[in-house]
Amino acid sequence: MRDKLHLISSSAAANLDKDAALNWGLNPFSLVESAGRTCAEVFINNFCKMKAVYSFTVLAGSGNNAADALIMLKTLFLKGYANASSCKVFLTRLQDNDNNPLGQALHLIKKIGIPVTVWEKPLLDETNFIIDGICGTGINSELYGTAAEMVNAANENTKAKIISIDIPSGNFDGWQPGMPVIKAHATLAIEPQKLCLYTPAARSHAGNIIAVTGIFPSELKTAFCEAELLNWENISSEVPAVQKASHKYQRGLVEIRAGSAGFTGAAILAAKGAQAAGAGMVKLIADPAIYPIIAAAISSSCPGIMVIPSDTVYENSFKPDAVLLGPGWGKTSERKIVLESYYESEKQGIPLILDADAIYLAKETVFNGTVIITPHIGEFALYSGLAKEKILSDPIPVMRHIAAERNVTILLKSHVMFIVCPDGKTGIIDGMNPSLAAGGTGDILAGFCVSIAARLKPFDAYTCACVAASLLTKAAKNENVSNRFIDPIELTKAASAIAGAAWLNPEMP
Repeated sequence: MRDKLHLISSSAAANLDKDAALNWGLNPFSLVESAGRTCAEVFINNFCKMKAVYSFTVLAGSGNNAADALIMLKTLFLKGYANASSCKVFLTRLQDNDNNPLGQALHLIKKIGIPVTVWEKPLLDETNFIIDGICGTGINSELYGTAAEMVNAANENTKAKIISIDIPSGNFDGWQPGMPVIKAHATLAIEPQKLCLYTPAARSHAGNIIAVTGIFPSELKTAFCEAELLNWENISSEVPAVQKASHKYQRGLVEIRAGSAGFTGAAILAAKGAQAAGAGMVKLIADPAIYPIIAAAISSSCPGIMVIPSDTVYENSFKPDAVLLGPGWGKTSERKIVLESYYESEKQGIPLILDADAIYLAKETVFNGTVIITPHIGEFALYSGLAKEKILSDPIPVMRHIAAERNVTILLKSHVMFIVCPDGKTGIIDGMNPSLAAGGTGDILAGFCVSIAARLKPFDAYTCACVAASLLTKAAKNENVSNRFIDPIELTKAASAIAGAAWLNPEMP
């Protein structure tokens, strides 16, 4: 299992730097040298596929982020990927202090012979790469003046690739759309990575986020960690493999109530999602009016899924291990009565997954800690009573407040997915995959959640939600579905193979 990556706020980053200096002997000079060199190495590995000389323009502010960029440029020069005549450095203002990391880095750059000038609205002419070192985590307000001019000029250059150091300049914990910010091709994100990289409103400005590791000791990163960056590789093993002597009841019994007239597909996708993620048995309960449609579709493609009309009394030993309610369901008072009939089961420890309309119907309910809700941004805005823009700009504080208030785990769906528990534990899964921008993918995710919930004993809502979300993003990257428009049902096929490889026949340690 790969290590989970740590995420911190800008304020925590400042405290980490202080702790690194006071208690670890990592002074700013050594940190800048290490960060700049490592950024250069990561850049070479990702962008220099052949030994060649490239032209670089560095946009440098007045802090250590600028020093990182200059050390990166120095390293590229020393390794033969740049020469003095093809590089330029522009400063936001004149630097006259050599007794700090930026001053020393500038001294080296000038010794090499790379031109250094103060920004006076020059045209950024032909250059292969713009290295963005205008500002880092030290800002807490909107950029203005020369820094803002630099950002706008870089964004107007359509030929060069912009490489940001740590975060795109202009981004910070309180960034709002409309504020100046670099639009990077890639961000060399120094670990621990910064939370503001992943807010939905700001995420696209970072481009391809590439981890830069080995700067801080793991103990420091862990001490200041505020969230985890997760993916299938570093979270999937927390769901136990299916034992070779298992039977269907040990793989989890799932009950789903979903679908309504015009929305039968939601019920079918949710059930197939549950099956793809490994549930031993799936029972789908449908309204009598839509039962024939769903039963016919299921029997022809997935006969292993039970479909039962809701007005039928079905007596057997089927006691669900987890229940999903809501996909394509509707918000009628009758639905709320059905939803509330499951609350006693939740009190007894049976996990409930609430999706789509069930989320809205439960918005005033305080639960007992075994409920996961899976809203998209619009649904969470209705659930929380907050504007979409506020959620997109800074979702974590809002999610933590509501998760604690209603004792519910929230899996927020967007191009970046956020998982927050009542105790504040937070996971982030970086999606940025347009294959998931289609109706039905949320129903499949809800099916993954209920399937995993049925197998996790004891139930862990955080692990369940994180694994389900990472399975969806992993399936969307499958080569059979990632490069063309698809019916979402194909995601279940890709996910079935991924989940099976992890949990049916895992590699021996």
